[in-house]
Amino acid sequence: MDTTTNYEVKDMKLAKQGSLNIELAENNMQALLQIRKRFEKELPFKGLTIGLALHVTKETAVLVRTLKAGGATVAITGCNPLSTQDDVAAALAAEGIKVWAYKGETKEDYYKYLTHVISQKPHITIDDGCDLVSEIHTKHKELIPHLIGGCEETTTGVIRLKAMEKDKALHCPIIAVNDNKTKHLLDNIIGTGQSTLDGILRATNTLIAGKNFVVAGYGSCGKGLTSRARGLGANVIVTEVDNFAALQAVYDGFRVMPMAEAAKIGDIFVTVTGNKNVIDLHHMKEMKSGTILANSGHFDAEINVAELKKHASPRQMRPFMEEYILDGKKIFILAEARLVNLGSAEGHPSEVMATSFCGQALACEFLVKNKGKMKNEVITLPAEIDDRIARLQLQALTIRIDTLTEEQKKYLGSWQEGT
Repeated sequence: MDTTTNYEVKDMKLAKQGSLNIELAENNMQALLQIRKRFEKELPFKGLTIGLALHVTKETAVLVRTLKAGGATVAITGCNPLSTQDDVAAALAAEGIKVWAYKGETKEDYYKYLTHVISQKPHITIDDGCDLVSEIHTKHKELIPHLIGGCEETTTGVIRLKAMEKDKALHCPIIAVNDNKTKHLLDNIIGTGQSTLDGILRATNTLIAGKNFVVAGYGSCGKGLTSRARGLGANVIVTEVDNFAALQAVYDGFRVMPMAEAAKIGDIFVTVTGNKNVIDLHHMKEMKSGTILANSGHFDAEINVAELKKHASPRQMRPFMEEYILDGKKIFILAEARLVNLGSAEGHPSEVMATSFCGQALACEFLVKNKGKMKNEVITLPAEIDDRIARLQLQALTIRIDTLTEEQKKYLGSWQEGT
């Protein structure tokens, strides 16, 4: 490990490759670079510190550079022990960014690094999973009056934040960037769909075609994953607890059944629910030998590996692929049941993260512009900001669309004209 007061990363010698990877990401994140150009002129974050707990990837580095260009002092750590790209962390450290992260963090280091970011006394937080905000609210309450607000990247974090709001435990406004259409309809569906399969294939090199591919959860992530698994020739099965989501899956052409039934016939299982013990030990006991289990939800609670370890010990078969012998049958767990798309692959493609991180950058600006005007609750950005992000991405893709005529605008805004 290479350590100073301002960073702790695996190896600073990786910085050159990290810089090259960030450069490649920037090539595909032109929408965010347009925001950066404006930030360089307007400096909306001058004098402010922004603390981040995000996946430390090449795409996140582009966001970090954008916030810094806007005048912010930035401090960042990871939001998952396996998701840091060590070359990118080294590159950020070489650029003078305060960064504490490495791939394969211990739980102790994970929370120590969160504390390092918190020690910078951030005015704004950017979270992926709510760990940074929850640590401040439970262990560093003296910093709450210092906060302008925060931003949340993922569904799991929004769920936690809404629970905090319900319990009146949330003491600053938080923008649910995850709820932007340009986030959950692109990042969750398109990004998770592709990157999850990428992670499974890198970890296993297994054939998807012809396999019974079980997806637990038919939210945005589940919708993207099922469609892409079907595209590779899988026989896709969905498990759900929500009636309407299950009905959608049926009408989209997928088999729907309880996990207890799917466990007996599935070859590959992926959880994307945001809940815990979705695949439990009693499900694993029913599975075929050679079954592959992966998780693409934020936390590693969806597959009950802790209980599995009481009955079997892991054997490392390949990087990010462990074998457990349970009742004489082989069960393979990928990426320690953490986010498989970041644990054994590189996460979402840069084009997808461009729109997500446009949302984060503009959410931070929205917090600054509306300081003191917002309630301590979970907030959705105005629709016009979402529309602006979509327009920037279309421009980056050199795609043009139609515009309404004055007659059409008048028609849509009136009620008098009927049949």
